[in-house]
Amino acid sequence: MNFLVDENLSPRVAELLTKADHDAVHVRDLQAKGAPDTTIMALAVASGRVIVSADTDFGALLAQARATEPSVILVRELLELRPPDLVNIILSHLDILQPHLQEGAIAAFTTTGIRVRALPLR
Repeated sequence: MNFLVDENLSPRVAELLTKADHDAVHVRDLQAKGAPDTTIMALAVASGRVIVSADTDFGALLAQARATEPSVILVRELLELRPPDLVNIILSHLDILQPHLQEGAIAAFTTTGIRVRALPLR
């Protein structure tokens, strides 16, 4: 799976996803640090990537645009975890999430589980 890791997460998240045989880049690697969320979304769509972020604004932007892409993995409630632990949680659920993310979805990780909503949001 292809990932675009947002700047509110450590670049180490992208490195660890890459080590797990995924194609992952951090916004810093695309010279997009500080870019608006709409730019991050456009980059993700153009390169076929799922955004990994702690920024809940992506959900609002997707809803407002009634967009069907890009898919987003939200990890806001898991920010206290170290990058290896965060990546392990994502990877341990990826087999279940992948079909949803490929179709267009937001997957929000919480401390008690995962909520998945199909795009476009209503």
